[in-house]
Formats: sequence, structure tokens, C-alpha cells
Amino acid sequence: MNVRADQKSKTRASILASSARLLRERGIVGARVADVMEGAGLTVGGFYAHWPSKEALVDETITTTACAMREHLFHRLDDKPEEARAEVVVKRYLSVANRDQIALGCPFPAIAGEIATTAPAHAPVLAEQIEALTDGMRPLVPDRPGITSRQLALGLAALMIGGLTLARATRGTPLSDQVLTSSRALARVVLGR
Repeated sequence: MNVRADQKSKTRASILASSARLLRERGIVGARVADVMEGAGLTVGGFYAHWPSKEALVDETITTTACAMREHLFHRLDDKPEEARAEVVVKRYLSVANRDQIALGCPFPAIAGEIATTAPAHAPVLAEQIEALTDGMRPLVPDRPGITSRQLALGLAALMIGGLTLARATRGTPLSDQVLTSSRALARVVLGR
């Protein structure tokens, strides 16, 4: 890689990192291009050398942050007892750290409502990432009478994302911790643990 291409790659990574932080903290509308570029230490003029639109940046940011989240959730899962792996993923996701470290945590709570109401163009990318989370969970949960492993994995993903969203929305109140605890307890019941 030549020096110019290396610099462009580093600049792109810096913009993506700034976008990821702002998307998690402020949502889609709040992650304005000017703020993303300022967070990367760059001027707005350089943005279009990397992405054709804010929508393209948001889609890539959703994808990269969701991939990083899955890597964290499934990291060294093979070291855990097989029957406990799904619960480990749920605990990692519904953790105090994921609730409180918003700039580093899951982006879904910050963007799901916007995508449902004002930013539907991002729905395919969000759906793709939720499918990827579900696919990662499927091998951890066996089929049961009346429910397939896919249904169970998707239900757990919905419980996790919904639980974290409510826990973040009520952060600073006693309800926030209760939402995390109750969501983890419900997941254990669903998993038969």
C-alpha cells in the first residue's frame, strides 16, 4: 500500500470511529456530518472523498459497530460450557457496562426508534445485523417443541435489544437496574436455566 492510500485508509477509519461514537451517543439525526468530521479532526469538505452520502456512512457505521458488538458477545464462547453459552451472551449484552458505556456499546438502542419512524432507509441494514446476531445465537439454543432455534434466537435478540433500550432510557433511576436484572432472569427462564 502506498503512503497516500495508507493515509486515506487511516482517515476513513478515523471518520468511522467518530461516526460510531456519535451514532451510539446521539442517534442518526444527532450524528451530523459536521460533528462526525470534527470528531475525526477533519473538515467537512473531506467527507465526500470517502462516502457518497451521510446515509452510506450511517449504513457502514451500523454494520461495523454491530460486527464489533457480536465479536465481543461471542468472544471465547467455546471456553464456556455448551449449555451456558446462550446465557453468557445474554449476560454480556444486558450488562451494566453495555448500558453505561454508550459510546462503546451496542448502537441498536440509539437508532432503532429513528429507523422505525424517521430513517426507514436504514431498515435493511439494521435487519441484516439483527439477522447476524440471531444467526450467531442459533447454534446456542436447540429446537424445542413448538419453537425453532431461529425463533428462540430471534426472541432472545429482541429481549436483549428491548431490555437494553429501556435500561438506557431509564438510566439513573432504580428501574434501569431492574430492567437489566428482569430481562436476564426472563432469558434464563426461556433457556430453561
